[in-house]
Amino acid sequence: MGIFDKVLKKSKEGWFSKVTTLFERSAIEDTLWDDLEELLISADVGMDTAAKLIERVRSRARSEKLDSSDQVYVALKQEMVDILNVSIPSEEKHASARPLIVLAVGVNGTGKTLSTAKLGNIYIKKGKKVIIAAADTFRAAAIEQIRILGERIGADVVYHKSGADPGAVVFDGLEAARARGADVLLIDTAGRLHTKFNLMEEMKKIKRVISRSDPGAPHEVFLVLDATTGQNGLSQAKYFTEAVDVTGIILTKLDGTARGGIVLAICDQLKIPILYVGTGEGIDDIAPFDAQAFVEELSS
Repeated sequence: MGIFDKVLKKSKEGWFSKVTTLFERSAIEDTLWDDLEELLISADVGMDTAAKLIERVRSRARSEKLDSSDQVYVALKQEMVDILNVSIPSEEKHASARPLIVLAVGVNGTGKTLSTAKLGNIYIKKGKKVIIAAADTFRAAAIEQIRILGERIGADVVYHKSGADPGAVVFDGLEAARARGADVLLIDTAGRLHTKFNLMEEMKKIKRVISRSDPGAPHEVFLVLDATTGQNGLSQAKYFTEAVDVTGIILTKLDGTARGGIVLAICDQLKIPILYVGTGEGIDDIAPFDAQAFVEELSS
């Protein structure tokens, strides 16, 4: 069983099984491209990305003289992998940063707090000392959740009372990380304020607090996206990227949608790498994203 077997079950049985059926035709006809575009759009790939993908495959079919459905199907999968292979910065990029400061952002309900803890667990398993700053002070439940998860994985959690200034929590987290010799500081942030404008201003403020402490930080900004939100997730990503320069995406709840094509749209439209995919509710249920493995599982 592949790492993406569970999370792609609905997408495989839904839209991609129909894509596979299209290529069971004996010959490539013009109607195939129209049908394929319709399926891609219905799977949240989006009009622009769907058009780009189809044009790439058609171009290859012409230039390489692919005349069988099987050959074109292979080309389609190869082009999908190419779109998904957004360049991922080397881990050596911030090798000298101590602590490595990672900001976790995203709207409420995406699984951001749990994903932050999962990320902390990954670092701890690599032998890193991790501190988590509970900067989502607008939800008392978020503070309590990250405290419990932090204890479970063995990470210190810096927190204030509910309603406190998130910037103050971040500042204390930075101080604690340095004083305790932490390798990694993870910062969980709020996902909902009165308006979208207020939320983005709060993210910018937190980033300024971090930058004053370390001009090169945050070293990474991970956006946690809920795959079930589809194209709306792209809008969220654009707002967060404009506010805090997102460097990578953690995709959650992919198992809850039959329209997994949003993965293609994210990589193509945002040019931000998907780094991890949530594979369940357990603390270990997270997997590094692999474009080749993803497409192979989707088409198996």
